[in-house]
Amino acid sequence: MKGGLTPDQVHKIARLANLILTSEEVEKFAPQLSAILEFVSKLQKIPTKDVIPTSQVNGLENVYREDEIDKSRMLTQEDALANAPATHNGFFKVKAVFGE
Repeated sequence: MKGGLTPDQVHKIARLANLILTSEEVEKFAPQLSAILEFVSKLQKIPTKDVIPTSQVNGLENVYREDEIDKSRMLTQEDALANAPATHNGFFKVKAVFGE
């Protein structure tokens, strides 16, 4: 972006981002935002038509396991509630979060 952003443009960007900027911040961020937009403009000129989209380039793949229940690691309901300060009908009893 040639010439950089005007203070009005920086204020508009700030409003879109729900930010309130002081005059000093506008003065500070205008050249920074201009540099970012200039860099993005350069990136848009790179020919990417024949580039295959990818999320990563190192050849790693997700490793999945079967979703099986390991009963040796399960707690019984009694075990789970054993140290609870208060229970009711087999559940943890806690103070109400929401009022009436």
